Amino acid sequence: MLNNDLSQHVGFEVSVVAFDLDGTLADTLPDLHTATNLTLNDLGHDPVSTDVVRQYIGQGIEYLLVELFKDLKIYWEEAKLKSIAHRFREHYARHVCEHSVLFPGIETVLNTLQNRGLKMACLTNKSELFTAPILMKLGIRDYFQEVVCGDTLEKRKPDALPLRVLASRFSVDIKQILMVGDSKTDTACARNAGAPVVCVPFGYRSGMALAELDCDAVLGRAEDLLDLVRLA
Repeated sequence: MLNNDLSQHVGFEVSVVAFDLDGTLADTLPDLHTATNLTLNDLGHDPVSTDVVRQYIGQGIEYLLVELFKDLKIYWEEAKLKSIAHRFREHYARHVCEHSVLFPGIETVLNTLQNRGLKMACLTNKSELFTAPILMKLGIRDYFQEVVCGDTLEKRKPDALPLRVLASRFSVDIKQILMVGDSKTDTACARNAGAPVVCVPFGYRSGMALAELDCDAVLGRAEDLLDLVRLA
């Protein structure tokens, strides 16, 4: 379960560190917020705040839209959800990484882990269409030997498959991969796969409190990860 006392944590001897994207590596909320409000405007509805959008990040665009519509009591036809999601994607494509930024300390963490000889992966539920330009524009794509997106495999987080595929690609035991995330989607993926997991203090968490997440440790800041990770 969650362990906030990092001074008492023995750390993790691993070969690979797998990072979530939205809410873990980068604050992508501003651009998702823009795409959400442009889509709502297309449908004749008023804009919403970033706090509203924040609750629904991490499980794909369709999930975001459905939960948002439920929250706002907006009626929609199931048959039209695909076209609405397509409209959202068009807006997001025009604004992707316009205002998204890395969280403080993330680039230092990535650079240090790379210098220590650890392999790294980006494991996200965001589609490849948006993941690729975000990683490139933020200047961090080259840190990752593997990138697994929400549409890379037949199943995505919280299913264990993405981590199992990473274990196969890196030729390591699943316990040699440390998952770093910000939400229940990430912690459940790790638990389902049998991998260790730590959470960052920032991020979105789908409305959950940090203390509710089932992880092995919560970082006080991104750089705290460097005190916990050792190359196996």
